[in-house]
Amino acid sequence: MSKERAKIYINGRLVGFHQNPQNLIKELKNARRTSKIDSQINVSYDENTNEIYINTDGGRVQRPLIVVENGKPSLTEDLINKVKKGELTWDDLVTQGIIEYLDAEEEENAYIAQNEDELTKEHTHLEISPVSIFSVITSMIPYLPHDMSGKALHGAKMFKQSAGLTAANYCYRTDTEGFLLYYPQKSIVRTKTMDIVNLNKRPQTQNFVVAIMPYYGFNMLDAVVINEGAIQRALGRTAYLRTYDSTQKRYPGGQKDKFEIPDAETVGYLGEKYYKGVGEDGLAEIESKVEEKDVIVGKTSPPRFLEEVSEFGVVKEKRTDASLNVRKEKGGYVDKVVITEDTNGNTLAKVTIRSERIPEVGDKFSSRHGQKGIVGAIVPEEDMPFTADGIKPDLILNPHSIPSRMTIGHLLEMLAGKAASVKAEDIDATPFEETPRQDLMKILAENGLRSDGRETFYDGVSGERIEGDIFVGIVAYHRLYHMVRHKMQARARGPVQILTRQPTEGKEKEGGLRFGEMEGETLVGHGASMLLYEKYIESSDKVSELVCEKCGLIAINDRIRSRKYCPVCGGAKVYPVEMSYGFKLMLDELKALGIYPKLHLADKV
Repeated sequence: MSKERAKIYINGRLVGFHQNPQNLIKELKNARRTSKIDSQINVSYDENTNEIYINTDGGRVQRPLIVVENGKPSLTEDLINKVKKGELTWDDLVTQGIIEYLDAEEEENAYIAQNEDELTKEHTHLEISPVSIFSVITSMIPYLPHDMSGKALHGAKMFKQSAGLTAANYCYRTDTEGFLLYYPQKSIVRTKTMDIVNLNKRPQTQNFVVAIMPYYGFNMLDAVVINEGAIQRALGRTAYLRTYDSTQKRYPGGQKDKFEIPDAETVGYLGEKYYKGVGEDGLAEIESKVEEKDVIVGKTSPPRFLEEVSEFGVVKEKRTDASLNVRKEKGGYVDKVVITEDTNGNTLAKVTIRSERIPEVGDKFSSRHGQKGIVGAIVPEEDMPFTADGIKPDLILNPHSIPSRMTIGHLLEMLAGKAASVKAEDIDATPFEETPRQDLMKILAENGLRSDGRETFYDGVSGERIEGDIFVGIVAYHRLYHMVRHKMQARARGPVQILTRQPTEGKEKEGGLRFGEMEGETLVGHGASMLLYEKYIESSDKVSELVCEKCGLIAINDRIRSRKYCPVCGGAKVYPVEMSYGFKLMLDELKALGIYPKLHLADKV
């Protein structure tokens, strides 16, 4: 084969060779633009390897672009007017080769212009709108091009974690978990994408007055300080909805579960106080208050085995309590009770518990620029710093949060929010099409404020003027679902796993916090060997086992015969050795594999 011939791959499989790859690419693209081949097919040519790649498989990410020929876009004013009148559709534009979809591989060889003014004869495509570079969520971040890319990604993630008006029919929904922001506000600094997706009809932010300044060390690092007065005015206040379900199953032999208040003779009866919120039908009463471990669905199950006939010849069925309890730290008010049927025809009860979540120290807030922070202090309103006009910020952000993160978009949104509030109009901050900073400064100056957004502040504690001017503005903040009440965990003594005898895992099971290998290495590096011993042995699964001096195997302590001996050699020279039960378990598993793990005993030095 000649070296000049290009290899042709379809979906990664070599199918042939071609003498003139450039012409073939041109022909395939023309065929796609004239609908001779499918519009979803992508072709690309790699000059370095002299290979043509044709992709037709599913799962490729594609995006639409306007085709450019000889420096002029195919989409003309006439065509745009026809689309507006409804004479042409999007599909017509794709079919006629005016707009085409490119995947990542074909885009490598495309020369795309951001705006029509930039077009030259070398350009192959033009962006429909520069915003279309971004995803739907990312393009909702105002002044995005002024942020560092990593923080833009963080900001996009925060959208998915924010509490807001998730659905208009939240009253009827039975999602396992849900958060509802009490007073969501539409963002006064908006992007065009927000209008397209109707975000303002289901808002998920609140507009905070934010000052960038330190506050007595309470907002060190990523911590934020919040005004207690603003919280009392329902800033960041949410409802937390948790749904529980229980099924009334049918068993072979005609037995079935029953929703009822269990009587005192029921096996596993919890005690009268736990059933106080349950009605006669075994279901929780609407708007009754329930605490953790309280029963919300009273249920009894039939016995697993048939009961024996008693001395009077009567068979009494001893039922078992199978009630549903409120989970740890999830108490509240019974919001709704729904009774329905599952796919097998069994009766299904769903109970939703509603509780209020007021912002507290440890809760998480974030702006749309990835400036996330934990509440470090909630300060009484009278102690908050204030401006000459008496304005007190809702949130105080640490100045060190800005330079290293390079979130200049956050600063511009503060300026834009301030300008929007004095002008009483929304401000457009769509990426690449945003309102320039000079215009924002002009609006502030016209309304009697400093054009740079800075203001003189007075200390709320001492009343003294704060040296230096403080940058203050309005930013849309998300109240995130990471709440300290859902994460708090403490354990002294508690349940252990049967196999390893180590503490159980997880908050619901009263589990311990895992002290892993990496944490252990930090203690080794610190020289805190006694603490290491305490964490790995004393606080975990310490056990004293007898070890045979001769064989080095775990010995037997026969309590019935009051005899301690080795199971292999029968010797009585056995000594107690403190070890982790996990280590003893490993020795047993090695023995099961046919490996002889011998322990060498020596006196303590």
